Amino acid sequence: MPATPATPPPALRPYLTARHERLWAEADVFAAEHIAPRAVRMEAAPGRVERKVADLMAARQWFAITVPSTFGGLAAGHVAKTVLIHRIACVSAAAAAILQATQIPVGALLNFATVEQQARWLPGVADGSLLLSIAVTEPAAGGHIGGIATTAERTGNQWMITGTKAHIGNSHLAGAHLVLARTAEAGVRTSKALTAFMVESDRPGLTVAGHRPGLGLHGFSVGHLDLDHVRVPAENIVGEIGQGLSVAQSSSILYGRPNLAAVSLGIHEAVVATTTAGLKARHRYRGSLSDLPVLRDRIGDMEARLRAGRILAYQSVHLLDQGLSCDADLINAKYLGHQWAMKSAQDAMELHGAQALDRDYVLQRLWRDIQHTYPPAGTGEVQRIRLADAAFEEDHIQWSERLAANIARAQPDPTAA
Repeated sequence: MPATPATPPPALRPYLTARHERLWAEADVFAAEHIAPRAVRMEAAPGRVERKVADLMAARQWFAITVPSTFGGLAAGHVAKTVLIHRIACVSAAAAAILQATQIPVGALLNFATVEQQARWLPGVADGSLLLSIAVTEPAAGGHIGGIATTAERTGNQWMITGTKAHIGNSHLAGAHLVLARTAEAGVRTSKALTAFMVESDRPGLTVAGHRPGLGLHGFSVGHLDLDHVRVPAENIVGEIGQGLSVAQSSSILYGRPNLAAVSLGIHEAVVATTTAGLKARHRYRGSLSDLPVLRDRIGDMEARLRAGRILAYQSVHLLDQGLSCDADLINAKYLGHQWAMKSAQDAMELHGAQALDRDYVLQRLWRDIQHTYPPAGTGEVQRIRLADAAFEEDHIQWSERLAANIARAQPDPTAA
């Protein structure tokens, strides 16, 4: 794959501090030295869960990029998180997926857990001894939170959880899972019916089904959790009883959507870089394919989409770091980031002709990987509904504004810029 830029493009400078630029360079070096050599192996062995890459990123505290220094985190904020995910995804979207998946439940802990709970779990994330997953999706309900069938029943000072979760990122790496379960009788509004629980992976009754590789993101585990009368203490409830919908929605908007925008952006950059390098290298007539106007026209479209997606991804998290209302911007970054990268990946496949069908050619991996940024944190239909709410000024809950105090706590220190 062609080398990625060593320095951020000028269009991103308004959103980046000197600390961000150092992190950008650090991530590029790390990806070149540690991830690129493993990417081929990960692709060749889709049935294998990649653990070494997770260990290497954990050693750099990257899973705790938004965690306050009080708990051992880097306290670097959401722009920094986007830098890491974006730059890693340029080399391996699967490695970037491993990185971003733990950060979503971390966001839930930062925004809803008590200080005692944060002190219990976040230091492990910071020192790399504990990875997390968020377990919301179910086989029958899919992403429809109101259809969650997993139940939690109170038994004294404990809760007993029974149900199945599906498509859980980092399912085979996580030492604890943030599980959403129904704690109210049927008929109670979803906004009051669900509760979030931290469930350690070694609790009796919790099993993780064997890893089954997906279409893309080979090496990243996205599995099923089966909970058969799993008992957890009341102190494992994150937030309040009946507050699970808020825990899930806020984490999806503030972490899930911008994380996926960053993964899409990394894939998009790799698609454009691979395609331009390929066209320049293929000789035709007295020049190369890159000289043909019909092909340059399509490359121009790809570049336009990439530049727009890059601005959307970084501008939205910059607003988030400033504690400004930006839910719709985060949603839009995820929605258009995927859509534009998907279009460019399809164009790239066509521009490469039969070469794109070669299983060992990197472009095929990029095309398969971009499919995985569509369903999580809401499909395109869900994003458009949320954007329509914003257009009609009916998006009354603004998590970016409501949780601004927590976001500000994890902002980069201005003196470190």
